Amino acid sequence: MKYDFSAIEKKWQDKWEEAGIFHAEDDCSKPKFYGLVEFPYPSGAGMHVGHIKAYSGLEVISRKRRMQGYNVLFPMGFDAYGLPTENYAIKTGIHPRQVTDQNIEKFTSQLKRVGFSFDWTRVIDTTEEGYYKWTQWIFRKMFDAGLVFRATTLVNYCPHCKVVLSNEDSQGGKCDICHSDIIQKSKDVWYLRITEYADKLLQGLEKVDYLPNVKLQQENWIGRSEGAFVNFALTNCDETLRIYTTRCDTMFGATFMVIAPEHPIIEKYADRISNIDALNAYKEECAKKTEFERTQLVKDKTGVRIEGIAAINPATGKEIPIYISDYVMMGYGTGAIMAVPAHDERDYDFAKKFGIEIIEVIKGGDISKEAYTGDGEMVNSGFLNGIETKKEAIAKMLEYLGEKGLGEKGVQYKMKDWAFNRQRYWGEPIPIIHCPKCGMVGVPYEELPLKLPNMENFAPGEGGESPLAKVEEFVNCTCPKCGGAAKRETDTMPQWAGSSWYFLRYTDAHNENAFADPEKLKYWLPVDWYNGGMEHVTRHMIYSRFWHRFLYDIGEVPVDEPYAKRTAQGLILGPDGDKMSKSKGNVVDPNDVVNEYGADVLRVYILFMGDYASAAPWNDSSVKGCKRFLDRVAALTDLVKGTGVTAKLESSFHKTVKKVTEDIEDMKFNTAIAAMMALINTIYEVGTLTADELKTLLKILCPFAPHLCEEMWETLGEKNFLSMTEWPAWDEAKTVDAEIEIAVQVCGKLRATITIAADASKEDAIAAARADERIQNAIAGKNVVKEIYIPGKIVNIVAK
Repeated sequence: MKYDFSAIEKKWQDKWEEAGIFHAEDDCSKPKFYGLVEFPYPSGAGMHVGHIKAYSGLEVISRKRRMQGYNVLFPMGFDAYGLPTENYAIKTGIHPRQVTDQNIEKFTSQLKRVGFSFDWTRVIDTTEEGYYKWTQWIFRKMFDAGLVFRATTLVNYCPHCKVVLSNEDSQGGKCDICHSDIIQKSKDVWYLRITEYADKLLQGLEKVDYLPNVKLQQENWIGRSEGAFVNFALTNCDETLRIYTTRCDTMFGATFMVIAPEHPIIEKYADRISNIDALNAYKEECAKKTEFERTQLVKDKTGVRIEGIAAINPATGKEIPIYISDYVMMGYGTGAIMAVPAHDERDYDFAKKFGIEIIEVIKGGDISKEAYTGDGEMVNSGFLNGIETKKEAIAKMLEYLGEKGLGEKGVQYKMKDWAFNRQRYWGEPIPIIHCPKCGMVGVPYEELPLKLPNMENFAPGEGGESPLAKVEEFVNCTCPKCGGAAKRETDTMPQWAGSSWYFLRYTDAHNENAFADPEKLKYWLPVDWYNGGMEHVTRHMIYSRFWHRFLYDIGEVPVDEPYAKRTAQGLILGPDGDKMSKSKGNVVDPNDVVNEYGADVLRVYILFMGDYASAAPWNDSSVKGCKRFLDRVAALTDLVKGTGVTAKLESSFHKTVKKVTEDIEDMKFNTAIAAMMALINTIYEVGTLTADELKTLLKILCPFAPHLCEEMWETLGEKNFLSMTEWPAWDEAKTVDAEIEIAVQVCGKLRATITIAADASKEDAIAAARADERIQNAIAGKNVVKEIYIPGKIVNIVAK
């Protein structure tokens, strides 16, 4: 048959939808498979080829699972709150609701056009009231559990977006949304106490099947370290500075301390500090810098020594100076550090600049040239002298600190509490009421959702005030506790809120009485396989694991980890090998490919272009190659003769079914497709195949190119959907070739290749070799002194 994609693709998409074959059933008697992809942010630009690759991996696996008899939940939704939509709405004057609806409609039509087997009856939209009611409900539960708090602090603020950003959303000193430089600003901020779940999040990684790099990134993000809290007594006041260090063994080498310019001890003892004006001036300069700028390792070291107060080294009893410097932050550790310049590069540079003493306490380097950061024998360290292992030295110092009441063993985390608010319109309203008598009070559960009011002017206020603050009927309310006049919180939640639990809603997408029915959660959870981008393995995944573990702790979900398995896809680069970008003009629109070649070609090429987890450049000639491959598949109907098995193809079919089945599970989609291409070549060499053999090929190709395969299946007289037929099995014994090709050497030189039975004996193999005319000519007139047969590989005849 001729492959006319324009005639068949819409036909089969409509048939699938009308029959509802991809609808998951809440039938606990069936084995289930829950495949999850990251739901997209519906931007105005629509889908790009990166979306296609992101969804194609689990699309193939989900289609295969259905054919293996599983009840498959493969859902889709839209993470639709966020700044890009709001910024576009402000620019165009179109309300964010209208923009979002238009974008979702566009995305949906594009996804359906590619033939993805999503269950469209379970679509969710994080901006719908029926969805964010439960986002607010979970927030309220966290508030009730003491995991929500509000604090005034220096925050990362984007002047362009007029919004507060978490550290995670402002990495590198840039806004994650508009990429503008951020500044530091003092504001009231809502936080979620994610740090209380740090150990649980780490422990959970031990029981899941994540890619090693995914686990490592999460472990590093949480950043658990074991060390010691140590109290340094201060001179001229009855006070101590508490520090945290992972290297208490080096304390004999601590020759100065550094505290954050914002440390409260400065203001507390300002009357005892002779250079307080210089400290305050330095503090003002620091306030202009972002956290990223302050903590850069490679930068000029700046600071001011505190005159009037010094510290006492707990190990040596010696007085050491205290400095303020921008690289120490109040939000990290205790806001104070001990500095051991001989064995820390930053401390070394600081000490050199300010002329501070450098004392070697670990033998092994040359501290006159640079800091020594390796291991070695302890020196100049009193009771630690002569110890050669870090572990023993730390243990002995911890013992000393405990005995003297100077400190104790402790744990710290790199991860900080989650800044959880935006001063913008297009987000979930935070369900908190501020009462002058009762303080912060949660909006009653029965009043949820706290609806986002409809506004015409939703631009953020100057200074970062939320637009909701301008809506008096929203702000002014009654306190649910005392009945007095109160005001609603006007900040909204960050975009991460809706994506922190969306996988739960898919199990029961339309429930009005709960975020999901407990029995449905019990059946579908955990997600069996989650695939997404590496850029989301820290923020989104850690946030969602945190929300899920909280819900588990309060008895709302049946499993403690949401995702049993997590994999990732690589980027699709532009044809020039660079990351796709509109400014570079190297963006490939998937719609153009579908228009010219069809959805099946796009699907096959995306998975054939290289290793699924690696980045690969777009190649138009390879797209055409995939079109030729599918043309050859379609033309196989002209070669069909009879039923049953073609002897010359039997082994090839069994080997290909095995290869494709196993490669799909390993996400080696490119080699699975290559195996089917090789089978096609073999079929054309043989010149014929049976109807049964073609059906087997269509079954294993169907997850990749379902439209063409369904059409050919129907052409072969089948009435049911190919997508719901049984996945083929293979016979291991028949994956071994009946005949093999081996080399024949004479005196070590290749003279011929021959075909023999795979199980041929030595005698038969040698007889076949000697029967070959080329070998007879090579040994003519010579005396054969030795005959060697290496089974399945080679015959070597030694003749003189």
